[in-house]
Amino acid sequence: MMYNFAIDPLLTGKVLWTPLLIVLLKVVVVFAVGLVATMLMVWFERKVIAGMQNRIGPNKAGPFGILQTLADGIKLFFKEDLIPERSDRFVFKLAPYLAFVPAFLTFAIIPLGGDFRGDNDGLVTWFGQQTRVQLADPPIGILFALAISSIAIYGIMLAGWSSGSKYPLLGSVRASAQMVSYEAALGLSVAAVVLVSGTLSTSGIVARQSSLGNWNVIVTGIVPFFIFMIAATAELNRPPFDLVEAEQELVGGFNTEYASLRFALFYLAEFMNTVTMSALIVTLFFGGPQPISVGSLTVDIPIIGNAFEGTIWLLLKVLVFLYIYVWFRATLPRFRYDQLMDLGWKVLIPASLGWFILLAAQRVGQDAGWDRYVVTIATVLILLVCYSLLALAQRTSENERKRDGVMF
Repeated sequence: MMYNFAIDPLLTGKVLWTPLLIVLLKVVVVFAVGLVATMLMVWFERKVIAGMQNRIGPNKAGPFGILQTLADGIKLFFKEDLIPERSDRFVFKLAPYLAFVPAFLTFAIIPLGGDFRGDNDGLVTWFGQQTRVQLADPPIGILFALAISSIAIYGIMLAGWSSGSKYPLLGSVRASAQMVSYEAALGLSVAAVVLVSGTLSTSGIVARQSSLGNWNVIVTGIVPFFIFMIAATAELNRPPFDLVEAEQELVGGFNTEYASLRFALFYLAEFMNTVTMSALIVTLFFGGPQPISVGSLTVDIPIIGNAFEGTIWLLLKVLVFLYIYVWFRATLPRFRYDQLMDLGWKVLIPASLGWFILLAAQRVGQDAGWDRYVVTIATVLILLVCYSLLALAQRTSENERKRDGVMF
């Protein structure tokens, strides 16, 4: 099996002024795109939900209310900044940045375009230099994304703890438990993609999805995609998994004591993470900037060059998932906390682990020259036995709890 440790060719030679300026330009563009995408996401969600619920939505600030988010941001900027008397002042001020910055760091490893057709490998030529349309392409890009998504929980946890109030603390404790419950399923679904792709680089994963039949959503058997989608929704604290901010139980959750710009940072981090996670889903499972291609037929956008066309395809695919997230928010009721935990530990983790074992067994059988159907059937039978034992253990535990009665 070949492993591709893709690195941006711009950074493989001597660091001269032109490559340095290109990198600085990328930083500015990624930061600007992230902020604008977040503002538009807030507007998009409010307008779509308004349409679903037969309301008007933003319609005053700018055409179609598109500047409403900017107006809200200016209002929050000039609001009074309150700090609770019993809070840990340093940590209270630091927490919003710990939640906001990781969203941009994850966005840095997403391929935002490029020409992946043929042997181009996503490379473009800017100012005489070959580079990729992404800020960074480390050989361990996916591991970097998982690590950064795990760090983001520290902002929420520290925000609740440092507020000096019990309701924010309860919200932050819930956030930690929720992250632990769904991080394993998220990681196992990503491991399935890495297994079939043979690389941890995001550009390498995109390059292997050259046609519709090679998209990882199909190659991995669809199941890892659904697990990733559900686990990512829980990681984002989006409905129906927004137990961290359950206002009927926790007033407002971990950010109850925040106001002004610091509250805005938490608010923007949630929407920025939604955009980033949608882009990551497209990168991992739906070809990223790759156009839709079936066999020798490729859906091509006329006039536009292949490099910029990749950006348009990425945008269209991301919009689909942003709409799905808004759809979830408008239609699905919030889970109970016990349902949230049961789904994570009893369903998603066993399912993701079992499916990963199945894919790994098929790969090992293929390398060893074994019959693929025999390997698949044997693996499925073993997994069914394991699932039966797990179900038996759960039923036994439930019966014992019923027999012993409520302890607390």
